[in-house]
Amino acid sequence: MTLRLGIPKGSLQEATLSLFTRAGLRVYTNARSYFASTDDPDIECLLIRAQEMARYVEHGALDAGLTGLDWILESGLDVVKVADLIYAKQSMGRVKWVLAVPEDSAFQKLEDLHGRIIATELVSFTRNYFASRNVPVRVEFSWGATEVKPPLLADAIVEVTETGSSLRANHLRVLETVLESNTQLVANRAAWADPARRQKIENLAVMLSGAIAAQGRVGLMLNVRKPDLPAVLGLLTALKNPTVAPLADGEWVAVNTVIEEHTAWTLIPKLKQANAQGIVEYPLNKVVM
Repeated sequence: MTLRLGIPKGSLQEATLSLFTRAGLRVYTNARSYFASTDDPDIECLLIRAQEMARYVEHGALDAGLTGLDWILESGLDVVKVADLIYAKQSMGRVKWVLAVPEDSAFQKLEDLHGRIIATELVSFTRNYFASRNVPVRVEFSWGATEVKPPLLADAIVEVTETGSSLRANHLRVLETVLESNTQLVANRAAWADPARRQKIENLAVMLSGAIAAQGRVGLMLNVRKPDLPAVLGLLTALKNPTVAPLADGEWVAVNTVIEEHTAWTLIPKLKQANAQGIVEYPLNKVVM
């Protein structure tokens, strides 16, 4: 049984391939082909634009795929949402679709755009969004470079942003956020109903989620005498409780935990002052809850 998996081609491609590598599954791409191989002979990949992914998953050309919540909502297609994978092109967070207008325009709220032209790639969702607010507008599809269209080619835009830098560079200001989106692993309903394929998809979700959970975290091991243990535990924060295990010398215990990497700089000296010894910080590939 081979699982056909869609990898988003384009802006999210490198971040996705990096995530798969951290999860333990290397994906081998070829610049001349939309097909990709993996270390798992039972998983074959196709590089598909995120905007089209839900269509091919819903139709069954793909068993599963990674795409944004935004494009799932835009397509209106019926797919199984297997897992939220909170990562983006430049960060490990969500992206926002925002309604933006020229800095020097008179528009101050969405209702001010009554009868105006809105340029966006997210056409159906934007139409529904304005309709839900009872504000009639003309929504036009934008093939790209959406930020440069106001005020000559459109009165406002609905555009995706991760940092806001492109909006600022084009002298646009945000009126409101219309949608927060993140990458999702989705599946075809027939594939999800098949026990073998479902297990493969669920395993993939576990490994990818584990790789995301490990991002920005490190493991920490140390030894401490039992009388000093309460002071050491008081300094530690963990996903749950730190693991405490006895050592051969009955006066000592070993402590193992997971911390946010940015806290290590200040935490380790404090642990040393609390009489912890043999402190080891180590990288994590996956944290599976």
